[in-house]
Amino acid sequence: MRSRSTLGAVATAGAVALLTAGCLSSGGGGGGSNNTSSSIEVMYGFTGQQSDDFIAVVKPWAERNNIDIKFSPTANFNQLINTRVQGNQLPDIAIFPQPGIMRSIAQRGSLTDLSGVLNMDDLKANMLPGALKAGQSDNGTQYAVLMSANVKNGVYYPLNAAPAAGLTPAPQTFAQLQQLTNTIAGTGTTPWCFGIAAEAATGWPATDWVEDLMLINYGEDTYNDWVQHKIPFNDPKVLDVLNQMEGLLLANGHVNGGRQSVASNNFGTAGNVMFDSPPGCYMYRQGNFLTQPGFFPDQVVQNLDSTVGVFPMPGKTPESKPVLGGGDMAGLFSGDNASAKKVMEYLTSTEFQNAAIAQSDSYLAPRTDADLSGYKSETSRNFAKIQNGATEWVFDGSDQMPGEVGSGSFWREMTSWISGQEDAKTALDNIEKSWPA
Repeated sequence: MRSRSTLGAVATAGAVALLTAGCLSSGGGGGGSNNTSSSIEVMYGFTGQQSDDFIAVVKPWAERNNIDIKFSPTANFNQLINTRVQGNQLPDIAIFPQPGIMRSIAQRGSLTDLSGVLNMDDLKANMLPGALKAGQSDNGTQYAVLMSANVKNGVYYPLNAAPAAGLTPAPQTFAQLQQLTNTIAGTGTTPWCFGIAAEAATGWPATDWVEDLMLINYGEDTYNDWVQHKIPFNDPKVLDVLNQMEGLLLANGHVNGGRQSVASNNFGTAGNVMFDSPPGCYMYRQGNFLTQPGFFPDQVVQNLDSTVGVFPMPGKTPESKPVLGGGDMAGLFSGDNASAKKVMEYLTSTEFQNAAIAQSDSYLAPRTDADLSGYKSETSRNFAKIQNGATEWVFDGSDQMPGEVGSGSFWREMTSWISGQEDAKTALDNIEKSWPA
């Protein structure tokens, strides 16, 4: 999934050129040199309020520690960081939105092995299960560490209508979720909200569904093998998952507007009909970012805790708590810069993450020892509990795949399949053919 990068504006070629020229001429933070200055550059791909909140937390700490930080947010992070690496004009620290781009840069020898920089025993004891692995190269070298997290498999529902629909208590197993879906559909109402329209990124919400069902059905090891192409994309297990998704979500009477409307229904507002009277649908599986202003109706956002409930997509047993997640991971270019190393220690600390929780309602801490009482809303606290209770936590699969697939054929083929232009096997075969050699 590309939720945040999808939401950000895509820079034009001319704007990218201007932005690149500006960064190159500024000298950055001297990431490739023996720079012991207390002035460093932190580059990242989140903008707007999220960037403002990040600066509001980090800048006062930096000032107390006599470190001058140049904050470099850009909506076109992936292209710009590649350009700067190629030109050897490196920031001191980069905060990567996806493991794939981080690993491709690590292969060029630009990033620092963090095992000698951070307290790895502390991180292993207090990070989400699987979160450290997301920042590792194929050989296990730790090149990045999550400094923020998100949950991508929450199921939203309208609190007021939940008891009548049978949504309370929430289903504890996937079989119970299937039964609940059939029960709601049997009353003549629509159980699921769903939309995959996202302009040039149309299709990505469908990839999250596929990834989630791969994790639920087959577990972390098979999921990772599939993401890393150790098993083919069109493995029979994946076809089974698409058939399962079709029966649960896309069957007649199961999705608002019918299957044919899904590709034109915008992902950001697809769940809003939950709050109609009567509800146009009852469940919307989507990431925790949806609670930010600009998605649900304003009145819902302003009264989130009394309006919206959320439960995780359940596992096969009540004891299984799989979580599909993601987040931003910090990597260090200036391994010889004491100030940059100190900032890395801070970004991965409980101190930073507790401060970020208090600053922003959209922030989730990847450390399980962060203070749950600091979250501004019960909804955010519920998302934190979902991720902290994970028995398996995996990073979004399409964000780890080659770009030709993860943000290319996977999006396109899911759109074609859902729209009825091709069957599931053809879609998976086409994605497998597109995987780069």
